[in-house]
Amino acid sequence: MPPRFTRLAEAGRPPVAFSIDNRPAIALQGDTILVAMLTQTSHVRESDFGDGPRAGFCVMGACQDCWVWKADGQRVRACSTEITEGVSVFTKEPEHG
Repeated sequence: MPPRFTRLAEAGRPPVAFSIDNRPAIALQGDTILVAMLTQTSHVRESDFGDGPRAGFCVMGACQDCWVWKADGQRVRACSTEITEGVSVFTKEPEHG
């Protein structure tokens, strides 16, 4: 599926390398994880309730629709967490152990 977001402005910011489910991706410095992911793919994660893909809803940290995981198992809201160089983002909780 094509990306959900298309960047129309602010394309001159420095690039930030990260990964989504172990696939390399590029965002721009200052992007939230939500923006970084949706400029690469069509959704952020699958619903916890089995009703399909989710792409965020409120975009302000209130709706609980954009939870993703970092490689260390930390769960974060994609809409209010800034992307950082080298971060690994997962659409499902990563297995540990």
